[in-house]
Amino acid sequence: MRALVQRVSEASVRVDGEVIGQCGHGLLVLVCAMAGDTEAEAEKLAAKVAKLRIFQDDANKMNLSIRDVGGSALVISQFTLAAETKGNRPGFSNAAPPAEGRIGYEAFSQALAANGVPVETGRFGADMKVSLINDGPVTIWLDTVAS
Repeated sequence: MRALVQRVSEASVRVDGEVIGQCGHGLLVLVCAMAGDTEAEAEKLAAKVAKLRIFQDDANKMNLSIRDVGGSALVISQFTLAAETKGNRPGFSNAAPPAEGRIGYEAFSQALAANGVPVETGRFGADMKVSLINDGPVTIWLDTVAS
């Protein structure tokens, strides 16, 4: 499972012009279930995101987690994180098939909430418009295979 985690001042997602999810100070998490991923990998990745110390403490050091700062998360499904870019046209054969991807995405979102992070989500498979103000900017790539 893969995630691109962005520390944000705010983020929102729209479908058909309607805001369906948003967060204030916290994280925008773009998440991709890879072929063969299990619920255990979703839980492992969610725990890592919940504990990731990328918020500043009083000494301006990245030393606090989203839970420490009372932040929230907006979680968006993003199968394109599985892109294979050997040529000029990306391929996505490493991404989980849609039904499996939905299960992984929902398992990640639920596990992040179970780790004490307020979570809002996008809509799996929808054409979403995501807006954010990246704070820092801070953007971290996580992968259960490498983490």
